[in-house]
Amino acid sequence: MNIILFEEHELGRNISRRDERTIHLLKVLHKKPGDEFDAGILGSHSCPCGMKGTGRIEKINLDGSIFVTINASQPPAPRLRLRMAVSFVRPIQLRRIFRALSNIGVSAIDLAGTDLGEKSYRDTKLLEDGGAHAALIEGAVQARDTQIPAFSVYDDFGKWLGARPWEKTEGSRVPLLIAMDNVRAEGSLFNISPSSRPAVIAIGPERGWSDCEREQFEKAGFLRLSMGDRALRTETACVAAAALAMEKIQEFRI
Repeated sequence: MNIILFEEHELGRNISRRDERTIHLLKVLHKKPGDEFDAGILGSHSCPCGMKGTGRIEKINLDGSIFVTINASQPPAPRLRLRMAVSFVRPIQLRRIFRALSNIGVSAIDLAGTDLGEKSYRDTKLLEDGGAHAALIEGAVQARDTQIPAFSVYDDFGKWLGARPWEKTEGSRVPLLIAMDNVRAEGSLFNISPSSRPAVIAIGPERGWSDCEREQFEKAGFLRLSMGDRALRTETACVAAAALAMEKIQEFRI
């Protein structure tokens, strides 16, 4: 763990000895009472900034739990102006996607069903048992971040396109709208001219988009672009498209 994150409701409470953060602090980092560590408060609706700073172990209780205090005054890095919409995939892939995109720092992740995707993947327990939330936090911890992407679920991409959630966050800024398509692309993501606009990227299943979905994307103003002739795994396509988009919208910071 590159940073230990705590949610607001955990402040002022003991952290269980079975908690992975307690285990990491005591067993991996060998911290003792009085020792400090990199810490932060996970961003939430009531504390969206997600400040970071240092934590201090005040006490190790007889039951093995710990009591910590947090001194957080540093703001996190700004979120990328990049929203990713991803089709349902195998749960193990989905966990990796959540972790990777959170690690990169995208602003939002939307999950949606597709015509050609495996319908059983929509029944994943990750969305009910906290697995998705945990994967997003894992990505943030690796990045030394205190924020996680906003996360939403839609029955299908048609409903996602109808909702146009990017308009609620980008306001008057018109984003670059891209649907990755390695079968019937209109062009290449490599050839898009650099721009200061935010971006919204839709990633489909490995079987690709249906003709109906392509038509819906076209009507919604999306460009259908490819990253080459290879059919990539969805998790690979997500990371590759995000990295290329970051370069195109000038999000690489020194």
